Amino acid sequence: MRSRRIFTVFFCFLLLFNLTAGAFATEGDVGEGATVAKAALLADPDTGEILFARNIHERLYPASITKIMTALLVLEAVDDGKLAMDTVLTATESAVGGIPNDASSAGIKAGEQLTVEQLLQCILVVSANEAANILAEAVSGTVDGFVALMNQRAKELGCQDTSFMNTNGLQHVDHYSTAWDLYLIAKEAWKNDTFMRLCGIKEVDIPPTNINEKSRKYYTTNYLISTARNADYLYKGANGMKTGSTSDAGYCLVATATRDGRSLISVVLGAERVEREDGTKDTQSFSETVRLFNWGFNNFSRQIILSTDTLLDEVPVSLSQEQNYVKVHPAQEIERLIPDDIDPEKDIQRTLTFSQETVEAPVTKGQVLGQITLSHGDTVYATVDLLADEDVAASRLLVFQRDFMLFLHRPAVKIGAVAFVALILLILILRLIFKSRRRRYGYGRGRSGYRGGGYRGRRR
Repeated sequence: MRSRRIFTVFFCFLLLFNLTAGAFATEGDVGEGATVAKAALLADPDTGEILFARNIHERLYPASITKIMTALLVLEAVDDGKLAMDTVLTATESAVGGIPNDASSAGIKAGEQLTVEQLLQCILVVSANEAANILAEAVSGTVDGFVALMNQRAKELGCQDTSFMNTNGLQHVDHYSTAWDLYLIAKEAWKNDTFMRLCGIKEVDIPPTNINEKSRKYYTTNYLISTARNADYLYKGANGMKTGSTSDAGYCLVATATRDGRSLISVVLGAERVEREDGTKDTQSFSETVRLFNWGFNNFSRQIILSTDTLLDEVPVSLSQEQNYVKVHPAQEIERLIPDDIDPEKDIQRTLTFSQETVEAPVTKGQVLGQITLSHGDTVYATVDLLADEDVAASRLLVFQRDFMLFLHRPAVKIGAVAFVALILLILILRLIFKSRRRRYGYGRGRSGYRGGGYRGRRR
């Protein structure tokens, strides 16, 4: 046991993570094309760790990535019983009108009837703008009411730089978001199994309706999960989410992928479509996403960086005759996605802090005695409570002595003691004064000592 311990008070105001310091990658780490987008982010949604970050708080136009929030709110309304997936909705003129001719559409006409599930497929697979408005009216009565709900939900998810002006992402100067905010929204949608099922659909078959006599087939706009429209970007493990593009927003993509039990979310905003050397076109929202995924899956692995059975240190214990220390261990096991070149045992720094330099018995097994912070460089992985490994009984005698000394050190007791001593001194002083006066005037000698008792002279 250490004879001396440096007691430090370490205040950890950690948000889920440190966005700037917590990004492992620099712009050049993921390949030459990684910086063509205006903003990019790569994260592990299970742990919340940010693997790559570039301009993630810059306000940009999200285009049809907006529809992630739209679909999420509709599915939450389904979960709340306001709608059902098989509920038939009728498209209104207000919902389908005003959509530009060159905007993404499923060709839905006013008066046409489709189910909630079919409309969600149109949103997430086809990116149909009118479908977003139809569902918005079904949930909130009006598109404007639904947009207000979108902004409210964004704030609830922690989005601080997002402003929605419509349900679909059509260009509006005040309709914007950031890579970080879109990641927060995407992570919430990622938790919804129905959402992930829908956004992972490769093609949609819309059967004949009350207005359209022919069935319609549409293919996903996400080239990472299908080769139907483009075979250049098919990615093993890709399973969602949503594309978006306008002339002002550029090419945008929020994508998810899973490999070997690990999931990643990528956000790419403001990419371009450029011509390759062979004359073909490269939509760089997809190619950069592929680079980000490859880099994340190939250079990081999930490892246990702290085990619960690790006895980390000994804390001095007072008021016990059994033992003068107790060992501590972490309250939970910590598993994190870390770079493969980091050795958890050698490279991860462990900073221990204790609530008290010496803990008083009795100590209960599992009692929180401090915290341990795990970090590497500027990246903080976790802060975990430290628990006592065993019970330590207190000595009654030592506790009595402690309590007695504490009693004596109470201000009231001190004042009372001073007053008592002062009273005793006063009594002693008065007695001394009284005795001194008796000696001077002859008091207290008895009858035989009275000098006037033998006077024999003539009385007058």
